[in-house]
Amino acid sequence: MPIDLRSDTVTTPTEKMRDAMRDAVVGDDVYGEDPTINRLEQLAAEIVGKEAALFVTSGTQGNQVAVLSHTQRGDEVILEERSHIFYYETAGLATIAGVQTRTIKGINGQMPVAEIAAAIREEDVHCPKTGLICLENTHGDSAGSILPLSYMEDVYQVSRQHQIPVHLDGARLFNAAVGLGVDPKEITKYTDTVQFCLSKGLSAPMGSILAGPKELIERARKWRKMLGGGTRQAGIIGAAGIVALEEMIDRLQEDHTHAKALAEGLALIDGIDIDAESVETNMIMFSIGQLGMTAEEFVSRLNKFGVLANPAGPNRIRFVTHREISMDDIDKTIEAVKNISASNIAKAKL
Repeated sequence: MPIDLRSDTVTTPTEKMRDAMRDAVVGDDVYGEDPTINRLEQLAAEIVGKEAALFVTSGTQGNQVAVLSHTQRGDEVILEERSHIFYYETAGLATIAGVQTRTIKGINGQMPVAEIAAAIREEDVHCPKTGLICLENTHGDSAGSILPLSYMEDVYQVSRQHQIPVHLDGARLFNAAVGLGVDPKEITKYTDTVQFCLSKGLSAPMGSILAGPKELIERARKWRKMLGGGTRQAGIIGAAGIVALEEMIDRLQEDHTHAKALAEGLALIDGIDIDAESVETNMIMFSIGQLGMTAEEFVSRLNKFGVLANPAGPNRIRFVTHREISMDDIDKTIEAVKNISASNIAKAKL
């Protein structure tokens, strides 16, 4: 089996999840009659400290439903310029929600709070209304960086002053909570709504949760139906989500430990540029610019060693650890990179 470091989305369900899926008591969820989905939504809401929750088929759908539920067509949404909602969700904000984006360059996913405040529109016939502020924690394009609680609070205070809701794309919310050593509620209390994935590090086969105020979640349920996300006997999938929330959160620390070990090993290799100290969760990014090859070439060479990875730019590589990556896999990956580096440096000297 290859060592698959492309993403934590490649995780497969555990045996307990498979058993739970087989034995799940199900009903028609569109009618609200699937007891397993109802239990999953109640559990999820309790974990993140919100009134209600909604099971959605993916994180992208959860984010889209959240924006639709918070805003009206023609509103403007403030979000970080490399955020997943803006950069990787196929322009859903424009094509489906009909909102305009106001992007702000962040550092490690953190938009300067003063710039967020300055971006909020005053009442003016010429301008759109600022309808929503979106944050992402952890921030995927910043190598899984965690937004500090103090930052979350500062943004939340600005949002309260201007009466603008905050939506958190918390696809890897629990990685952030484990990394900070806090209850997830300590993060989500600074948001109106939160979306988090069951299908990444938590290892469920699919699905995400949108949680927030009861009235908004009821609106979101209708938007979900419009987007084709109203499913019937969804408890077969929801059963795995319950196992994910009950058993898979605490073990994320192991993924973080492996990521740190991988980063520290890579930092010792000639031609690899990485800041191992900055690794906070289960994701690392590094530059191979000194090796004189493109990211695509590097990934192709890795494949020959049985290691799968994704480019994250012309000379940038991303590795993501997860439940199916062992310490032995980490050692083998470091050795593979060491071999590629040594081979290329030797070739350059000829």
